[in-house]
Amino acid sequence: MLVRIVIGLGTTALAFAIAGRRLWKISRLIRSGQPAPERLRGLRMRAEAEVVEVVGQKKLLRWTVPGLAHAFTFWGFTVLFFTIIEAYGDLFKKTFAIWGFGHNPVLGFIEDFFVVAVLVALSVFAVIRLRQAPARRERDSRFYGSHTGAAWLTLGLIALVMITLLLYRGAQSNTGDFPYTWWAFASHVVGKALHPLGSGVNSVLETVFVILNICVIVGFLVFVSYSKHLHIFVAPLNVAASRRPRALGALDKTPDMDMENVTEDTVFGVGQIEHFTWKQMLDFATCTECGRCQSVCPAWATGKPLSPKLVIMGLRDNMFSQASRLLAKNGDSPEGEPETLVPNTIDPDVLWSCVTCGACVEECPVDIEHVDAIVDMRRYEVLMESRFPSEAGLMLRNIENQGDPWGLGQAKRTDWTQTLDFEVPVVGDTIPDDIEYLYWVGCAGALDERARKGVQATARLLYRAGVTFAILGPKESCTGDPARRLGNEYLYQEQGKANVEVLNGIGAKKVIATCPHCFNTLKNEYPSLGGNFEVIHHSQLLEHLVASGKLVPGPGYEGTVTYHDPCYLGRHNRVFDEPRSVIDAIPGVRQVEMKRCREKSFCCGAGGARMWLEETIGTRINMERTNEALTTGADVVSTACPYCMIMLDDAVRANNKEEEVRVLDLSQLVEESLSTPASP
Repeated sequence: MLVRIVIGLGTTALAFAIAGRRLWKISRLIRSGQPAPERLRGLRMRAEAEVVEVVGQKKLLRWTVPGLAHAFTFWGFTVLFFTIIEAYGDLFKKTFAIWGFGHNPVLGFIEDFFVVAVLVALSVFAVIRLRQAPARRERDSRFYGSHTGAAWLTLGLIALVMITLLLYRGAQSNTGDFPYTWWAFASHVVGKALHPLGSGVNSVLETVFVILNICVIVGFLVFVSYSKHLHIFVAPLNVAASRRPRALGALDKTPDMDMENVTEDTVFGVGQIEHFTWKQMLDFATCTECGRCQSVCPAWATGKPLSPKLVIMGLRDNMFSQASRLLAKNGDSPEGEPETLVPNTIDPDVLWSCVTCGACVEECPVDIEHVDAIVDMRRYEVLMESRFPSEAGLMLRNIENQGDPWGLGQAKRTDWTQTLDFEVPVVGDTIPDDIEYLYWVGCAGALDERARKGVQATARLLYRAGVTFAILGPKESCTGDPARRLGNEYLYQEQGKANVEVLNGIGAKKVIATCPHCFNTLKNEYPSLGGNFEVIHHSQLLEHLVASGKLVPGPGYEGTVTYHDPCYLGRHNRVFDEPRSVIDAIPGVRQVEMKRCREKSFCCGAGGARMWLEETIGTRINMERTNEALTTGADVVSTACPYCMIMLDDAVRANNKEEEVRVLDLSQLVEESLSTPASP
């Protein structure tokens, strides 16, 4: 008995010392990051997230089979904590019982049920990993680049925990000391198999396997603290600290861009690992290497070097490699030189391939915020190093000097109204009382020939429905979204402050936006600059007008439509149903969905300022998306974003399908249904 106690407790003490030292170091490392005070607010909201995402496993259960397997493993380890207590109690007394629970047969059944459930789940994981093996599927495997050896070792250790548990309980059932009845079915089945060995041998086996069970458990603890499976401990913390309800929409922070007080120590963006916030460092430590983000990334899917997973893994490796320097105590000389992240850790082609579509963030089961980290590094490259794709320079200069990415100037902002058969009021000093909405047209809608058609159709529909609206005309300027996503935070803030001043000056309250990028900026990002407006996307307003009977789609169009979800309207702002409701209201439409739609929609390739960058690596993202649309057999590819409209139309033309398939804004489709009388 004494030997059992010494080995069991001695091994535990050693493992706790090793793992505790490692976890304390990681804790200090994460806390060395920059402040993120907003991540500690809203405790009730964060507690709800823990219940829903951690306990309820909501995000993982989106994938039925692997989700259930993970849920049973998580719940299994939670329930089987009772067996760990019992194993330690067994060191002292073979009939040990947990106070308050005793040897209730229901507890015995639940414990055995989850032992079996975990073993089944491990088998599922093994099959998934074999089918998804990088050696077989290369880049198509979501485990490409992951530490697969550590994953297999983890499965083996978990299996050993379950197997040694069953073996010691089974052997114990043959010595007369097992306290549970046949409700502990799995233990008794194992005991029946061991019964022929006799009670003496079973007594020895019980001692050996209870010690092995404890050793495997504490060994697993040490392994977890040194491996990617650290997420077992930190994922609940990361979920609690994440932005609610989703880490999409606005970028995480709006840094102070006071250029008048710049010193030699001023840093804009993230150039070294210590420039990240503690929440971002927690992100790096939390990555499970599951590859869910990688599997949905449009850049990765089209042969580009960007994998959101590999970005996070690279930053994690850099964080650990720089640990001695980051943890140097005050007054001590930091060990080693700081390492610039780009290009040493993150290749420039990786950094500039991102379209900021948010698919990675949407998919991540542990709430890692990849896009914010990428944009932060872009900020450093643009503002501190002046390193960015050369073709982006013209776009940035055009926004700065002319107020739009094309450099066409403010004078052309009202040209789109010239073909309308009614007057569109241009706001003077203030918005007149009889005007309900300010229509924010956007650069693309005002200046691009194809995008103009959607804006014109929207204006005609609003006029037809009796909605009063006005435009800013020459007073409207780029929201700064392309500059911000590219990394030029200073230019974004200059544009934003000027626009907010104009909007506040005229008394704007309710704003319609056609471009989802403008919509997202006005709605989610301008509040931090002092601009608080009620912002509605034109698809939402059209849905309201149709639902209220102010617009009644007619029989002018008959055919098949597939709707493409713009990333900044759908995934970033959850506007999924309204555009589809409008399309469904058109009598002659049969709506078909692409395989990747709604939350899982595939980007058109224009986001993250990629609209103005050359796409020379891999295949074009807009071609990939358009090919998916063409396979639906639809006559019309509809969308609700001028960027998407341009990108998809380019790809349809590149496929020589412009005679068979049209790309139309949602408003164009509705207007077409109204324009032609029904056939007799």
